[in-house]
Amino acid sequence: MSKYSIENFLRETAQDDNAREFFELENPYLLETNLNGKIWAKLGSMIGYTGDIKFTRQGVMEGGIGKMFKKALTGETNPLMSAEGNGRVYFADSGKKVRILSLQDEMLFVNGNNVLAFSDAIKWDIKMMKRVAGIAAGGLFNMQIQGTGPIAITTHFDPITLAVTPEQPVYTDPNATIAWSSTLQPEIKTDISFKTFLGRGSGESFQLAFKGQGWVVLQPYEEVYYAQTAS
Repeated sequence: MSKYSIENFLRETAQDDNAREFFELENPYLLETNLNGKIWAKLGSMIGYTGDIKFTRQGVMEGGIGKMFKKALTGETNPLMSAEGNGRVYFADSGKKVRILSLQDEMLFVNGNNVLAFSDAIKWDIKMMKRVAGIAAGGLFNMQIQGTGPIAITTHFDPITLAVTPEQPVYTDPNATIAWSSTLQPEIKTDISFKTFLGRGSGESFQLAFKGQGWVVLQPYEEVYYAQTAS
């Protein structure tokens, strides 16, 4: 039998029936959820499912009036949908790599665009960074994720985690910043000068400054975000 036969292809790409945890990676780019209840996921990220599953786009008022106003102000919030029922649901996002984090009464911050899915037991909120006049919208909001349960995040290629210490702050490109520890509150550091406009500056008009004690996750890719609303 040829190694390129249909039989070999089906065998090599078949789902792993032994994968029974709540969140599983079928491969580095595909999240499988063994659902018996409800989860939240990025709108439009479902690529297939089996069983009896109901999908519902997140309502404007879902999560309370506070979140509604934050969504209206940012205009960048990643729309969510719920998946509820019994079965298996598969999620992916533009070929990005998927990482599963199992929180144990922990909290972290994640760039909203990099949140793929999370347990309904997880609490979340939208956190906005201080605006700077003239900076284009995009990527300047994040989600505070807290509780016990799994969350799946996405990155372009393999990420790197940098340690932040009082002696060594870390400065990052907002479009390459994925997540950071709950101990850190990034500030916007501007680098707008005459050299920047002449093309002899750092190449970035502003960065995120992380100071204190913690960690920050970066991807080797500057992602461009487009405004979306969850109407």
